[in-house]
Amino acid sequence: MARMNGWQALVAGLEAEGIAAVFGLPGDAKHLYDQLYDARKLRTVLVRHETSGVYMAMAWARITNQPAVAFGCPGPGVANMVPGVLEAWSGCTPMLVLGVRVPTRTNGMGAFQECDQLGMMRPVTKWAATIERAERTNWYLRRALTIATSGQPGPVYLEFPSDLPLEPVEMDAYHPAPRRLRPAPDPAAIAQAADLVAAAKRPLIVCGGGAVLSEAGDALAALVDAWGIPFQTTPAGRGVLGERHPLACGMVGLYRTTFPRQLYEESDLLITVGSRMEEFQSGNFTFFPRDARFIQIDIEPSELGRNWPPDCAIQADATLALRALHAALLERGYTRDDARVADIVSRRADAIEQARSDALAADTYSMPLKGRRIMSEVNRVFGGNTILVNENGGQDLWSYYWPYYQVYDAGCVVPPAEQTVMGYGVVGAIAAKMARPDRQVVCTTGDSAFQMAMHEVATAVQERAPVTWVVTNDGALGWPRWGQTTGLGGRYIATEYNPVFDFVAVARAGGADGVRVEQVDDLAPALEQARAANAAGVPFVVDCPVDPNDHHAEFDAFHRISAVG
Repeated sequence: MARMNGWQALVAGLEAEGIAAVFGLPGDAKHLYDQLYDARKLRTVLVRHETSGVYMAMAWARITNQPAVAFGCPGPGVANMVPGVLEAWSGCTPMLVLGVRVPTRTNGMGAFQECDQLGMMRPVTKWAATIERAERTNWYLRRALTIATSGQPGPVYLEFPSDLPLEPVEMDAYHPAPRRLRPAPDPAAIAQAADLVAAAKRPLIVCGGGAVLSEAGDALAALVDAWGIPFQTTPAGRGVLGERHPLACGMVGLYRTTFPRQLYEESDLLITVGSRMEEFQSGNFTFFPRDARFIQIDIEPSELGRNWPPDCAIQADATLALRALHAALLERGYTRDDARVADIVSRRADAIEQARSDALAADTYSMPLKGRRIMSEVNRVFGGNTILVNENGGQDLWSYYWPYYQVYDAGCVVPPAEQTVMGYGVVGAIAAKMARPDRQVVCTTGDSAFQMAMHEVATAVQERAPVTWVVTNDGALGWPRWGQTTGLGGRYIATEYNPVFDFVAVARAGGADGVRVEQVDDLAPALEQARAANAAGVPFVVDCPVDPNDHHAEFDAFHRISAVG
């Protein structure tokens, strides 16, 4: 037993758990931050907006696979965190969100900044609770971290009434929480899955974010290498293995290019690993390979059969399921189809060469720039050991299109979740660099998303996190304007900016640097300048005027076939 107040106990518990960072904005100095002053292991990161703190905690968790902490002040501070928590919830991101509530003695009386914070947080968290007794702080923290990290991960929210955690009480010793509990697969389900694989001629694996959260890369590599099964990913699953793997065959749904689409459509067995295959991944749930069988692996029972009824459902941790399937195929004497592997490797090489030629085609030497050219040059200049951080807009979408951009190394993608909240990637890039200072970090973002978060450029400078933002700038909300062009006959309204920001001036105002690309021949030198600036510790913005009508053919086909609104 020890005598301490609630905030002291909470900070001590976070340190005992190995939590590395707290992102947010302090309010009343007595709450949390006064105790963080004495913390030896917790890094505090001051952001310019509470939502940014959640974005940074989410990106930190993606890169480290460890939960981080975001903090907000009562009322509007907690409310400002909700968009980020919504994104984390949809992306199954483990994190702890902390808040402060009005005092117990005035709660319900119209106290300053009083609001139903639990009511705001419950729909977008796995668990939301008020710590009603300070001596139970350790129990609440353990419970929160177990829930956040086990099963299907996700954010949790804890709050203190502001008068409760300031008085010292007797505290029990802190015991670390059970974390990342992994359910093993049912052997009968694995046997059924092995039979389906053995009977298939063209099996295909699709990995989602659950495979990344499970750290299933080694198990996936062992499976695909032994049995010659190609794999694709969703945006959240990208980076489970590096895309230089000979059986890495691009992405699915909205994000597919020609060869990945062909491979997907010709498969006769689809194996999804840790993915809901939500609307953009499944083409409004219409992109299922004709006459294919379906194995679905997911840690969360409620996800099984959510969209497509599986022939075999496996409720298990992705790593354990893939290992068990590998062992079952070995036991059955399953043989690798070397002819199919050779065909896939050849077609894959052709797709890579076609993308390279496409990016360097003659019409990409005129201004404005083409997205395909930008992303290919980013990939070439920054190369390996680079974390790609995505936004999700009409032109920066080219960074999703394999192989225009190839993720060379495992664990080097920070994508938005299915909500695709704008600004997440712009801010998340900073946390990615903080988490892995040994890696280069590039965020590809449209001008609209950048404007939603460019106030955090100064945070990158403050935290000595030299990242590069490549802004695909069409002076508009590009995707909505595309919809006005294709679906409404050019009835443009409220999608074009006038005036537009000088993003280089914005970068310099925040202590960073930048350059605007004025000629096509300036693109590669600008990216080289950005890389050199990052190496010298300076965050950098590359402002790229883009052709708003430059879309991959599969982008138009996706919307036409799936009729996604």
